[in-house]
Amino acid sequence: MARVKPRLPSPVTELRDELLTGVTVFLKRDDLIHPEFPGNKWRKLKGNIEAARECGAVVTFGGAYSHHIRAVAAAGARFGLRTTGFIRGEEHLPLNETLAYAVARGMELHYLDRTTYRAKNDPEFLAGLRARFGEFHLIPEGGSNALGVRGCTEIVAELDFAYDVVCCACGTGGTLAGIARALPADRQALGFSVLKGGGFLRDDVARLQRAAFGEATGNWSIELGYHFGGYAKQNNALTGFIREFEAKHGLTLDRVYEAKMMYGLYDLVRQGKFAPGTRIVAVIAG
Repeated sequence: MARVKPRLPSPVTELRDELLTGVTVFLKRDDLIHPEFPGNKWRKLKGNIEAARECGAVVTFGGAYSHHIRAVAAAGARFGLRTTGFIRGEEHLPLNETLAYAVARGMELHYLDRTTYRAKNDPEFLAGLRARFGEFHLIPEGGSNALGVRGCTEIVAELDFAYDVVCCACGTGGTLAGIARALPADRQALGFSVLKGGGFLRDDVARLQRAAFGEATGNWSIELGYHFGGYAKQNNALTGFIREFEAKHGLTLDRVYEAKMMYGLYDLVRQGKFAPGTRIVAVIAG
C-alpha cells in the first residue's frame, strides 16, 4: 500500500448546533482519508486489494451512483488491477459522473437487470463469470465481505475519547458490522438504512459479523425510517436539510448516505430518543 498515503487516524470534530440539545455530537471525518478512497472505502478495500494482487483482477457490483464502484475503479488504476463492474439496471447515456469516472479509470462496465442482479451471489452465476472473465477476486456490493468488515473496526480503534453511540449510514451493513464488533462494552452502534425496505439489513449485518468474527454481537440497531424513498432518492425535506447544514457548518453532506444519517440523527435528538448527556459519534464516510 506504499502508493497510497491515507490520512489516518481521520479527524474528529465536535458539531456545535443549537438543535442538538441535550447531547454532544462528534463528526468522524472519514471523508478526508484520501480523495480517491474516502471514508469506509479505504477501510473496506485495503484488505481486498492485497487479496486481489495474486490474480490481478477484480469483479464487483453496485448501483449507478455507487461510491464503491468509483473507489474500486480508482484502486484498479492505482494498483494495476483489471476491474470489471456489474451495474444494477440499464445503461443510460451519457454516463453519470460516477460511472464516467469508473470508465476513465479503466473499469469495464456491464449492466444487469434487477432480477439477474439479485442472483449475483449465486454460485452458478459466479461460475459463469469465471468462465467468461477468467480468475478474479470477488468484492461484493459495497465492499462488504469479511475483509472489508474487519477493516471497519479501525474506526472504533481511532476513537480516543469518551462516547456512548457510534452512528453510520447503511447500504450493505458492512461498516455497521465492523463498528459494532469493535465497540467496548456498554457502547452502542446505530445504523441508518438508505434503502427502502431495509429490514433485511438486520440479517445481513449479523451474517457479516459471523463471517468476519465467528459470531454476531447484540450491541447495534438500524433505523429504517430515513430512506427518503429509497437508494439515491431524495425529497424537498432532505435537500433543504443539506442546504441548511452546509450553510451552518460548511460541510456538504452526501445525499445518498450521510445526509440521510444526519437528518435521522437530528430527528431522533428532537424526539428525545437519546438520554440527556449522550455523546454520539457520527461517521462521515464520504
